[in-house]
Amino acid sequence: MDHLQLFDAFILGLVEGLTEFIPVSSTGHLILAGQLLGFHSTGNTFEVLIQLGAVLAVLSVYFGKLWHLLVTLPSDARSRRFVGGILLAFLPAAVIGALAHDFIKGVLFETPMVICVALLVGGLILLAIDRMALTPRYHDIQDYPLSLCFKIGVIQCLAMIPGTSRSGATIAGALLLGTDKRSAAEFSFFLAMPTMAGAFAYDLYKNWALLSADDATVIGVGFVMAFLSALVVVRSLLGFVSRYGFAPFAWWRIMVGAIGIGVLLAYR
Repeated sequence: MDHLQLFDAFILGLVEGLTEFIPVSSTGHLILAGQLLGFHSTGNTFEVLIQLGAVLAVLSVYFGKLWHLLVTLPSDARSRRFVGGILLAFLPAAVIGALAHDFIKGVLFETPMVICVALLVGGLILLAIDRMALTPRYHDIQDYPLSLCFKIGVIQCLAMIPGTSRSGATIAGALLLGTDKRSAAEFSFFLAMPTMAGAFAYDLYKNWALLSADDATVIGVGFVMAFLSALVVVRSLLGFVSRYGFAPFAWWRIMVGAIGIGVLLAYR
């Protein structure tokens, strides 16, 4: 391990935290940035394991609300329904992620063209949805019906394709299913907790024997940077979305995807 590798981990951790909760695909950005930097992680674990830093950022920002849910869970039916809805939404990704883990990590993570196309197409879809005159029926995430939560969870599975974006898929799906923009983004925050924690635990289990002390140090640097940068995003995203919608993120996706496709075609 050298200082350059630690610098790469610093940059990639920053990228992870800044992109995890906005609909631009943190995994896609991490893989493309890693290829530009010449960064390679053991078993492609770095990109998955540092996501827990971003999860901890959400936990810290929403600690009060999470504690309230925990305390009221035995006595409040609304709290039980919300927690049940999050777990129900998490279930499809847990099943498909476990079944397709090797294909996702071994094939899709190694195909930059898939990532760039997914960024471009996803950006066009998000832009179209942002411009639709949708009439939201749900404004509070604790009032989402269980059926709605499950449908959002199924749509989240599209994010198994790097470049699609977990938050992008869940937010776009939620908007089409009748939520408003702010609550769609907030539900994506809460759904990220079990989804990303589960991905972290499963990936660590699958690759534990391959990791060295140097790998742990590099992952630790990326983890801390992901946590710090994600804190900034989580604290500001809902206000930004309420004011500007999702079009800025859509245009960013389109630009990055188009540039990536152009570069890949130029150097084939």
